[in-house]
Amino acid sequence: MNVSEQMLREIVTEVIQGLAARRPESGGFTKVVDPSGIILIKSETVKCEPFQGEPGVRLKDVVTLEEAPRIGAGIMELDGANFEWTLTYDEYDVVFEGVLEIEIDGRVVTGKPGDIIYIPKGSHIHFRTPKTARYAYFVYPANWQ
Repeated sequence: MNVSEQMLREIVTEVIQGLAARRPESGGFTKVVDPSGIILIKSETVKCEPFQGEPGVRLKDVVTLEEAPRIGAGIMELDGANFEWTLTYDEYDVVFEGVLEIEIDGRVVTGKPGDIIYIPKGSHIHFRTPKTARYAYFVYPANWQ
Protein backbone atom coordinates (compact mmCIF):
# COMPACT_ATOMS: atom_id res chain seq x y z
CA MET A 1 0.00 0.00 0.00
CA ASN A 2 1.35 3.38 -1.01
CA VAL A 3 0.78 6.24 1.38
CA SER A 4 0.76 9.59 -0.34
CA GLU A 5 2.23 12.68 1.24
CA GLN A 6 -1.29 14.17 1.43
CA MET A 7 -2.67 11.10 3.22
CA LEU A 8 0.23 11.15 5.71
CA ARG A 9 -0.35 14.87 6.32
CA GLU A 10 -4.07 14.22 7.01
CA ILE A 11 -3.27 11.39 9.45
CA VAL A 12 -0.72 13.49 11.36
CA THR A 13 -3.14 16.45 11.50
CA GLU A 14 -5.92 14.22 12.90
CA VAL A 15 -3.64 12.76 15.56
CA ILE A 16 -2.39 16.21 16.63
CA GLN A 17 -5.93 17.62 16.80
CA GLY A 18 -7.07 14.60 18.80
CA LEU A 19 -4.25 14.99 21.30
CA ALA A 20 -4.85 18.73 21.63
CA ALA A 21 -8.55 18.14 22.33
CA ARG A 22 -7.69 15.75 25.18
CA ARG A 23 -5.37 18.04 27.15
CA PRO A 24 -6.58 19.15 30.58
CA GLU A 25 -8.15 22.57 30.37
CA SER A 26 -6.41 25.50 32.02
CA GLY A 27 -9.51 25.59 34.23
CA GLY A 28 -8.33 22.47 36.00
CA PHE A 29 -10.35 19.70 34.36
CA THR A 30 -10.24 17.30 31.45
CA LYS A 31 -12.44 18.01 28.45
CA VAL A 32 -12.44 16.09 25.16
CA VAL A 33 -13.82 18.09 22.24
CA ASP A 34 -14.58 15.98 19.18
CA PRO A 35 -14.43 17.73 15.78
CA SER A 36 -18.18 16.98 15.48
CA GLY A 37 -18.87 19.30 18.43
CA ILE A 38 -19.50 16.49 20.92
CA ILE A 39 -17.87 17.31 24.27
CA LEU A 40 -16.86 14.83 26.98
CA ILE A 41 -16.11 16.27 30.42
CA LYS A 42 -14.47 14.10 33.06
CA SER A 43 -16.51 15.39 36.00
CA GLU A 44 -14.19 13.88 38.59
CA THR A 45 -11.39 16.17 37.31
CA VAL A 46 -13.40 19.40 37.73
CA LYS A 47 -12.00 21.62 40.50
CA CYS A 48 -14.64 24.03 41.73
CA GLU A 49 -13.89 27.61 42.80
CA PRO A 50 -15.52 29.85 45.46
CA PHE A 51 -18.76 31.46 44.25
CA GLN A 52 -19.46 35.18 44.88
CA GLY A 53 -18.23 35.06 48.47
CA GLU A 54 -20.99 32.62 49.46
CA PRO A 55 -19.59 30.44 52.31
CA GLY A 56 -19.56 26.74 51.47
CA VAL A 57 -20.45 27.28 47.79
CA ARG A 58 -18.02 26.36 45.01
CA LEU A 59 -18.64 25.91 41.28
CA LYS A 60 -17.06 25.67 37.86
CA ASP A 61 -18.69 26.23 34.47
CA VAL A 62 -17.48 23.46 32.16
CA VAL A 63 -18.51 24.69 28.70
CA THR A 64 -18.10 28.05 27.01
CA LEU A 65 -20.74 29.93 25.03
CA GLU A 66 -18.65 29.28 21.92
CA GLU A 67 -18.77 25.52 22.54
CA ALA A 68 -22.43 25.34 23.58
CA PRO A 69 -24.29 28.61 22.85
CA ARG A 70 -27.75 27.34 23.86
CA ILE A 71 -27.23 25.30 27.04
CA GLY A 72 -24.74 25.85 29.86
CA ALA A 73 -23.27 23.29 32.24
CA GLY A 74 -21.11 23.16 35.31
CA ILE A 75 -20.33 21.43 38.57
CA MET A 76 -21.32 22.82 41.98
CA GLU A 77 -20.27 21.78 45.46
CA LEU A 78 -22.06 22.79 48.64
CA ASP A 79 -20.55 22.31 52.09
CA GLY A 80 -23.14 23.02 54.76
CA ALA A 81 -24.35 25.87 52.56
CA ASN A 82 -27.70 27.63 52.40
CA PHE A 83 -28.03 30.38 49.84
CA GLU A 84 -30.93 32.14 48.21
CA TRP A 85 -31.27 32.42 44.43
CA THR A 86 -33.84 33.48 41.83
CA LEU A 87 -33.45 31.63 38.54
CA THR A 88 -33.54 33.64 35.31
CA TYR A 89 -33.24 30.39 33.33
CA ASP A 90 -34.45 26.78 33.45
CA GLU A 91 -32.12 24.42 35.32
CA TYR A 92 -31.58 20.70 35.75
CA ASP A 93 -29.39 19.43 38.60
CA VAL A 94 -27.97 15.89 38.66
CA VAL A 95 -26.72 14.88 42.11
CA PHE A 96 -23.41 12.96 42.16
CA GLU A 97 -22.66 12.89 45.90
CA GLY A 98 -24.31 13.88 49.16
CA VAL A 99 -27.76 15.40 49.62
CA LEU A 100 -29.02 18.49 47.76
CA GLU A 101 -32.07 20.28 49.11
CA ILE A 102 -34.05 22.88 47.18
CA GLU A 103 -36.41 24.88 49.38
CA ILE A 104 -39.28 26.75 47.70
CA ASP A 105 -42.34 28.31 49.35
CA GLY A 106 -41.60 26.50 52.62
CA ARG A 107 -41.36 23.07 50.97
CA VAL A 108 -38.17 21.07 50.42
CA VAL A 109 -37.29 18.89 47.44
CA THR A 110 -34.44 16.52 48.35
CA GLY A 111 -32.08 14.97 45.81
CA LYS A 112 -29.66 12.13 46.50
CA PRO A 113 -26.97 10.55 44.27
CA GLY A 114 -28.44 9.69 40.87
CA ASP A 115 -31.47 11.98 41.28
CA ILE A 116 -32.37 14.70 38.76
CA ILE A 117 -34.05 17.93 39.88
CA TYR A 118 -35.69 20.40 37.48
CA ILE A 119 -36.10 24.04 38.60
CA PRO A 120 -38.21 26.27 36.32
CA LYS A 121 -37.24 29.79 35.31
CA GLY A 122 -38.49 32.41 37.77
CA SER A 123 -38.27 30.14 40.85
CA HIS A 124 -37.08 31.84 44.04
CA ILE A 125 -35.29 29.13 46.02
CA HIS A 126 -32.72 28.28 48.67
CA PHE A 127 -30.01 25.81 47.66
CA ARG A 128 -28.90 23.98 50.78
CA THR A 129 -27.36 20.78 52.07
CA PRO A 130 -27.25 19.27 55.56
CA LYS A 131 -23.58 18.32 55.04
CA THR A 132 -22.14 18.27 51.52
CA ALA A 133 -23.34 17.82 47.97
CA ARG A 134 -21.69 17.70 44.54
CA TYR A 135 -23.85 17.95 41.45
CA ALA A 136 -23.90 18.95 37.81
CA TYR A 137 -26.12 21.80 36.67
CA PHE A 138 -27.47 22.41 33.19
CA VAL A 139 -29.03 25.78 32.36
CA TYR A 140 -31.08 27.07 29.45
CA PRO A 141 -30.42 29.52 27.98
CA ALA A 142 -26.65 29.33 28.36
CA ASN A 143 -26.25 33.11 28.26
CA TRP A 144 -28.55 33.71 31.24
CA GLN A 145 -26.82 36.78 32.73
